[in-house]
Amino acid sequence: MRREVKQMFARPLYMFASAGVMLLSTFFFLTLMKQGAAEKMPVAVVDLDQSSISRRLCHEMQATPSVDIRLTTNSYPEAREAMQQGHIYGIFVIPEGFYSDLVAFKRPNVDFYVTNAYTVGGNTAYKQMLTMVNLISGAFQREVLRKKGLPDDVIMHRIQPVAIEGHMIANPWGNYSIYLVSTILPGILGLICIILTIFAIGFELKMRTSHDWLRTAGGNYTVAMIGKLIPYTLVYIILGIGCHLILYRFAGFPVNGSHARLMFGLLLFIFAMEAMGIFLIGCLPTLRDAISIGALYSMLGFSLSGFTYPVMNMLPAVQALSYLEPLRHYYLIYVNEALMGAPVENSLVPAFSLCAFMVASLMVAPRLHRALVYQNYPLK
Repeated sequence: MRREVKQMFARPLYMFASAGVMLLSTFFFLTLMKQGAAEKMPVAVVDLDQSSISRRLCHEMQATPSVDIRLTTNSYPEAREAMQQGHIYGIFVIPEGFYSDLVAFKRPNVDFYVTNAYTVGGNTAYKQMLTMVNLISGAFQREVLRKKGLPDDVIMHRIQPVAIEGHMIANPWGNYSIYLVSTILPGILGLICIILTIFAIGFELKMRTSHDWLRTAGGNYTVAMIGKLIPYTLVYIILGIGCHLILYRFAGFPVNGSHARLMFGLLLFIFAMEAMGIFLIGCLPTLRDAISIGALYSMLGFSLSGFTYPVMNMLPAVQALSYLEPLRHYYLIYVNEALMGAPVENSLVPAFSLCAFMVASLMVAPRLHRALVYQNYPLK
């Protein structure tokens, strides 16, 4: 352990790749959507009608917090070029004769164009444009019915015969950061764990200092591995506790279950990612190959964990692969403990699944031990 601590402080890369990256990531993601959702998504309006109702529609849309009209034009090619250049995320086309068709009850068609190259921007712009069209349609119907002498309560029942009340479980504010950041930051911590674990072991192989490492541990592979990983594990745990405090104490993210169980799930996740790092460097005892595979494996976890896209809607083969990612099991613990406040029984299966990943490090122990002893691997 003393030998590893000296190496840690001798290379600033270790501290920057752990504490530095976590601090920067935490600051970035907490400030990215500090209001809880993406706001002022740039859009363009192609107003081919140039009527009072179309101008009012543009004014009402600009007043909403979700979109910002950056371009108002009567030329669709101009708006399309702005979208292709990445200046706007959506185009709202008001057709010619929009007002006259409304008055004549001809149901004018309004076109939306959004770019899915930017998922959040495109979806937010589309949702807001669709909402504005529905509102303007309801407002027009209300004015027509008022002129016919109908009272407001009857009018509202005709416009909206079924009133929907939405109650969001565990997140009544509709704060997207609660869903995203609470899993993204642990995922980044897991990426740090697996990369640094691979680097710490692979660097001994690359620099041919593995014999000195084993000699320090009295030739015992288990003692050598535990002694090397304890300093890093302590750093990861400190970072995990700091991330937990920032999210659930200072940022005010909800925890409807147990803080202790959620933190214990994060601890198991750290151990699982370290075990996968040992597994990869054991299977590929070459630093560059193991780091490349480890980075790819960790990044796939963000897509396969289920917090951005539901696992049950994935292809069956992809669903099976998702359970090979520790982040998937931590996400299930997070949902049970932080969002749902479910009983502890609901978190037992993902907790035991995280423990199962630790067996992977034992499977490659003989192979990795031989690599440390014989150093039979390419130098470049």
